Amino acid sequence: MAATLKNQITFTRLPEIEADEIITHMSDPRVGEHMPLVTFEWDEAAVAKFIATKEECWNRDGLGHWAILCNGRYVGWGGFQKEGDEWDYGLVLKPDSFGLGIPVTRKAIEFAVADERIAFMTMLVPPSRKNLGALARLGARFVDETEYDGAKFLKYRLETTQTS
Repeated sequence: MAATLKNQITFTRLPEIEADEIITHMSDPRVGEHMPLVTFEWDEAAVAKFIATKEECWNRDGLGHWAILCNGRYVGWGGFQKEGDEWDYGLVLKPDSFGLGIPVTRKAIEFAVADERIAFMTMLVPPSRKNLGALARLGARFVDETEYDGAKFLKYRLETTQTS
């Protein structure tokens, strides 16, 4: 029986990824279908602005979004962004890596549990996403519908600190 290669998920910073890779990823209509805030064309200028915005979160908050690698290959981006008093977690995978959502999110949850700044994490999910059972299996609970930058989202919350 042949050995199966385990998916090794690692996080790195977005500037480490070639702009063309991000352009191809974010220009795929299957990605845009679930991103109501993306109303522009992805080109080198858009990627430069995107990366600068995400890097500013790192500079301001000491945490932000990562490029996500699986076995050393770029599969998407995601991570934490401070929204008021909350740490919001987002994840945007390439279509050929959609199946990695749970393992990537588990790794992000492990990170959040180990980081004392993050007592809980929120997730804003577009209503176009219909398969939400995985969120409950991860321990997230539905909070409410909310609006962000003029778009509607379903807001979930996942506790990351253990109470005695």
